[in-house]
Amino acid sequence: MLLAQAAWVAKTVHLLPEPQGDRDGIINPEGEMTKPSTSAIRFVAVGDSLIGSSGVTDQSLGLTPLMAQRIANATGKSVQWSTHAKLGSTMRRVRYRFMDELEDDIDLLFLCAGTNDVLARRNLDDWRDDLSAVLDIASTKAKRVLVASSAQAFRSPRIPGMLSEEILRRIDKQTEMSKQLCASRNIAYIDMAHAPLDINEEFWAS
Repeated sequence: MLLAQAAWVAKTVHLLPEPQGDRDGIINPEGEMTKPSTSAIRFVAVGDSLIGSSGVTDQSLGLTPLMAQRIANATGKSVQWSTHAKLGSTMRRVRYRFMDELEDDIDLLFLCAGTNDVLARRNLDDWRDDLSAVLDIASTKAKRVLVASSAQAFRSPRIPGMLSEEILRRIDKQTEMSKQLCASRNIAYIDMAHAPLDINEEFWAS
């Protein structure tokens, strides 16, 4: 039954493409785009479709510039931000593709991937190896690292109940391992998979 449901979802459910728009910029507390500055906070986000802004109409409406604006508001400083992401990315792609793209001296590095690893049924040993390597590289490139768990894809109205339960079971195991790996390196971890989000029909992109 699980295989049948998974096959149906693979054929009928598709993520929206990544929108057009700039994947980097610099923004001040007033919400204005400014010129590069050596005093600006360097904020970099790396990951999957959530970082790639799948679901909105332009990159400027995505998660990375939104977080950059919040950081600017909280610190009173300009924030120079950039996004490194691709639809469907696993932590292995983050490890072997995106981490090589990053420069050093990043002030805050935000990592968000994992849902695609679960959907691809990658095993926990592979997840441990890839996330461990990414965290070690990130620690050499950024002053602060922030890691987010898988998203709540299991709550999608397009995913049947039995398959949803299996996805959540796999996310639970992935989340627990991720917490341990981050804690051992004193890296902050956000459990988005179990956050009490108010999800209704308007939450989901078309």
